[in-house]
Amino acid sequence: MPPSPVTDEPADALKAIFDESRVEGYVHARDIDTGHQVGYGADAPVIVASIRKIPIALAYARQAAAGQLDRAARHTITADNREGGGIGTDSCLHDVTMSTRDLAFFMLSMSDNAATDKLMEIVGTDHVRALVTELGCPSLPVGRYRDLWDPVWAELGIDPGGDIDAQLAKVSEEQIRSLSMLDPTRSASSTPREITSLLSAIWRDQAAAPEACAEVRDLMSRQLSVHRLVAGFDNEVKVAAKNGSLWGILNEAGVVEYPDGGRYAVAVFLRTPTLTGRNPAADTAIGQAARTAVDHLRRARPHTPR
Repeated sequence: MPPSPVTDEPADALKAIFDESRVEGYVHARDIDTGHQVGYGADAPVIVASIRKIPIALAYARQAAAGQLDRAARHTITADNREGGGIGTDSCLHDVTMSTRDLAFFMLSMSDNAATDKLMEIVGTDHVRALVTELGCPSLPVGRYRDLWDPVWAELGIDPGGDIDAQLAKVSEEQIRSLSMLDPTRSASSTPREITSLLSAIWRDQAAAPEACAEVRDLMSRQLSVHRLVAGFDNEVKVAAKNGSLWGILNEAGVVEYPDGGRYAVAVFLRTPTLTGRNPAADTAIGQAARTAVDHLRRARPHTPR
């Protein structure tokens, strides 16, 4: 199905949402079944943060469905995988053993970076890199979190073997904002349109065997965070998503499914005026922008209630 042209009709409404929340926003949404699209800055390069974990999950699910790895095999997360201060096993003080499948579950449900790095070891970095290229996201960051963060510590003059939090407290906001990691023109990135294309391929069983795509959809539906995309939709609308956060970056991408069968892939990427991870106004803007874009697509759908 050839992609439909993006329409800019809701651009003013999306801009108003971002202006009110004092954020810089980029959005793309597509009707998975009709191909209709809507965007605002849809082709701008953006920092994806933990949204990069979606293709890692897909690489795992592909190999599992093909019998190339065992979902129930046991793997141990050690200090070599942990950075500390994160979520899930990344903050554990001792080694943790879990199944391959549960590594993927921890990675997507709570954005566990240590589980992600262990899963990357299992499926192989080269396999994930080939996969993102195949699926049209060739610039998406691929690699272990430690490999991605080492250049950051070098730029900031931080000793990764020391107390990172204490060292970061002495780093200025200007130094943080000037990091290559936060500049999509100097580091691995993607675009909102590429991300919704990836999601559409997963929901249409085109990114892998149906069994593999179904597993990724199920894992994404188990995300614990429910204050961004989910906040924009009523309870009867199903949301499967993955969020991402970095200094001054708040994102979420996922698929919303309506009781009438409508399915919409949507990706919202924000740059915020503050570096802190807590920004309720920005979180709300993600849900509002997603709902605005999806409402526009639903009005274009035949026989969809207005």
